[in-house]
Amino acid sequence: MSAATGDQPSTSFSTDGSQPCRRFEFTEILSATDNFNESLVVGRGGFGNVYKGEILNGSTLVVAAIKRLDSMSNQGEEEFWAEVEMLSKLRHSHLVSLFGYCNYETEKILIYEYMPNGTLEEHLHKLGTRLSWLQRLKICIGAARGLDYLHTGTGIETGVIHRDVKTSNILLHESWAAKISDFGLSRIAPTNQQSTYVNTLVKGTFGYFDPNYFATGRLTRKSDVYAFGVVLFEVLCRKRAVDKSLDDEQWGLVSWAQDSIKAGNLKQIIDSSIRGEISTKCLKGFVRIAERCLLFNSKQRPTMAEVVVSLDSLLILQQKFDSSLQATDKTVFGRVLDMLPFPSNEESSGRTTVLAWRLRKKGQVHSTDVPEDLKVHLGQLRRFSLHELQVATDEFRTEYRIGSVVYKGRLADSSLVAVKRFEMEGYAELRFHMAVKINSMAVHRNLLPLTGFCITPTERFLVYPYMANGRVASCLRKRPATKPALGWPVRKRIALGVARGLAYLHDHDPKIIHRDVKAANILLDEEFEAVVGYFGLAKLMDYNDTHVSTVIHGTMGIFAPEYLMTGKLTEKNDVYGYGVMLLELISGRGAHDIYVLANDDDVMLLDWVKGILRDKKLETLMDADLHGAYVDDEVEQLTQMSLLCIQEPASKRPKMSEVVKMLEGDGGLSERWEEWQKEEPFRQEFNTTHNPYLELSIADSTCSLSDDEFSSPR
Repeated sequence: MSAATGDQPSTSFSTDGSQPCRRFEFTEILSATDNFNESLVVGRGGFGNVYKGEILNGSTLVVAAIKRLDSMSNQGEEEFWAEVEMLSKLRHSHLVSLFGYCNYETEKILIYEYMPNGTLEEHLHKLGTRLSWLQRLKICIGAARGLDYLHTGTGIETGVIHRDVKTSNILLHESWAAKISDFGLSRIAPTNQQSTYVNTLVKGTFGYFDPNYFATGRLTRKSDVYAFGVVLFEVLCRKRAVDKSLDDEQWGLVSWAQDSIKAGNLKQIIDSSIRGEISTKCLKGFVRIAERCLLFNSKQRPTMAEVVVSLDSLLILQQKFDSSLQATDKTVFGRVLDMLPFPSNEESSGRTTVLAWRLRKKGQVHSTDVPEDLKVHLGQLRRFSLHELQVATDEFRTEYRIGSVVYKGRLADSSLVAVKRFEMEGYAELRFHMAVKINSMAVHRNLLPLTGFCITPTERFLVYPYMANGRVASCLRKRPATKPALGWPVRKRIALGVARGLAYLHDHDPKIIHRDVKAANILLDEEFEAVVGYFGLAKLMDYNDTHVSTVIHGTMGIFAPEYLMTGKLTEKNDVYGYGVMLLELISGRGAHDIYVLANDDDVMLLDWVKGILRDKKLETLMDADLHGAYVDDEVEQLTQMSLLCIQEPASKRPKMSEVVKMLEGDGGLSERWEEWQKEEPFRQEFNTTHNPYLELSIADSTCSLSDDEFSSPR
């Protein structure tokens, strides 16, 4: 089956003795849904609508949930066929069954068994259903068994990593049995190798992301275990994984719950409606399981099989506790009331905002038309013809490529330019629009200026002045042997220039958040002056805007933890990226590269650096290409600045305007650093109560440098 070409699989799939998953005719779907009658809609989401309808499953007429994928949905051709193939091979009492699919012209439709009680998310956060603790515990056990089957289930040669475990993907049968659903993001993994990982683009849902997967792109079964740990806390606390009702510092349920538990407030975070039902031993055991699932080191997390065993033992413990209280238990009438839905105090519209602007997967823009508001910005720029750019780049020859989609060109007046080419796929149109808006609004010495543009029916182009010394990342890690390394004075100037550019963006009205600050997006002109470039992921924020997204944007290795866990985007996200970029300048290493610690743990740059500082071996941090030509005090100060920029919580990080002042020598860095050293997070991070740099002698060292992902400029 080729998802890329849209080839459909055979008419039916084998289902191990069950009724085969078959291909339905579109006329059958129209009949079952009364031509997609709105009155039959039982669910809506980013994927489209779900309709309740009767279909023939073999010779039996059954009620089905018919999911019609919207052409605006993020779930495309590949995810559709992934789910068809996955569910056709898997059968388990705690997995939702797929009756079949329909692939007709642009229509993509999945037909599942109907789950009368909807999703766990609906009952927890929308309907206000009175779910008893015992019901919740049984639901968790069912979901855990479904995941355990996916990971190691008998009868399938390979295991499956779900990759999107969350309460909205746990469906409830009429008996309230839990069933795992939605396999569009799932991936295959060998069952006999627990450590095996799958390299993949990071996908999933905010609040449930495994930090290790997010940081490295290495997907393992333990990523599902982490997400399940979030589900456990969600069930216990009746709070969303990303919940605005939590305190301002942290909208993420996990960090809020963990901090509350450390503060001795365990009982206070439990859903008030079940506090009197849980035995103390069962509560402590349940929280212990959740915390183990959420351990940062994925190797220390339990397997789903271990989770099932632990939850089963808690169920027995809770049932014994209930038996002992049987005399004072609720009346039969009260139990009936428990099953009835009651309105929740939460607003039903409390779900995280979905990205408002999407492109159609089918029938994408094939036009030179642009929105009216964009015409105002384009009017300030030079419009190039496609022929001019083809001549400048010699028909976009490979030899002229200086980035994945950027070409060096020479215009008719002999001026050098960099031409960025957007093929109209995915979010390209949105990124084109955003780059034009930002560049026309924000003009600063340390921001990459935009010269002009070109629009064709199928492509968009942005034309920038050519930066003679290319990207900072390429200068650090992928430079020709004939090109000298960046000297320490130049690196200091880069740090200050980038800080000035970001401070200007953050102080702009409206505020502009770059969202992808990294060495690969910093360019150097002929004088090695740094300019911040590439604004395709930038976000305009007015004074009262608190942006929350369900789609992650940026680069692995530089995501701020709070953005990763909650989707909450502020200017402190850029400050975090800037801090990581400083470590790139100091070490010469890539933020997204993988490094191996002495204990064989795979980590990215930030954790590698923290390990060095804890061991007081700062000399191994320095870029060997500097050959010792740097000032120890300045290295120490720049390292301190980087760590201040990546500290948690985000409110503790300095503003970029403050960073500029400290780098310009206006003071404040040493005071800020000493203040942070006194705080508990610092002592926990570095296992020390004093400055870890004071006892260090910085010397030259040798370090292996890994290639940057971008080509060096020509």
